[in-house]
Amino acid sequence: MSEQIDRYDQMILDILQHQGRITNQELAEAIKLSPSPCLRRVRQMEEDGLIEGYVALLNAKKLGLTLMAFIGISMDRHTPERFETLESTLAEYPEVLECHLITGQDADYLLKVIVRDMDAYQQFLLNKLTRIEGVSGVHTSFVMKSAINTTAIPVT
Repeated sequence: MSEQIDRYDQMILDILQHQGRITNQELAEAIKLSPSPCLRRVRQMEEDGLIEGYVALLNAKKLGLTLMAFIGISMDRHTPERFETLESTLAEYPEVLECHLITGQDADYLLKVIVRDMDAYQQFLLNKLTRIEGVSGVHTSFVMKSAINTTAIPVT
């Protein structure tokens, strides 16, 4: 797929990552292409799955979500069934922003979680996370400051 992306597509993707609500006219002007081929390119990248969707980025603090944590999860057994149970259960929890199966650490999974405060974290930990079948260990690191926080990925 990446071999089929030319410089116009790269520019489109870069701009859309930062300005998802830009009009097609504005996008076309920004990349110096006429509106019709610009729209065709965007629609093709949507069809191809390169553009998966569009979202609104919310201010967590203004919503009262002030505590972010990275949680390492260790599993008692490394079986597809255990992993599936964990992943499907975690997918139901709105506190879980990301879930990654990892290697090179004591943990099997790394989660990115956001909650209101320490009390909410304790409830999440005790009433949800540690009750998932197969979870044998939990190690949490709390975020003190987010120096870089972006959703944009490099397209060049």
